[in-house]
Amino acid sequence: MKKTYKIDVDCANCANKMEEAARNTNGVKDAVVNFMTLKMKVEFEDDADKDKVMQEVLKNCKKVESDCEIYL
Repeated sequence: MKKTYKIDVDCANCANKMEEAARNTNGVKDAVVNFMTLKMKVEFEDDADKDKVMQEVLKNCKKVESDCEIYL
């Protein structure tokens, strides 16, 4: 399953950090952050609970970029 989320991030480098953090989260098959459109596309593992996974993605992104936001 794939889902797109609106994000808030200040720079392209920060967006890259968010993308890497999201990709390294359990339950995420792939993630792509587009800084220009301020969107994150997440592809979930088949058996993943997307709401729980996205809470973890947000936590992991905040670790690398504290002032970022993902609108769940």
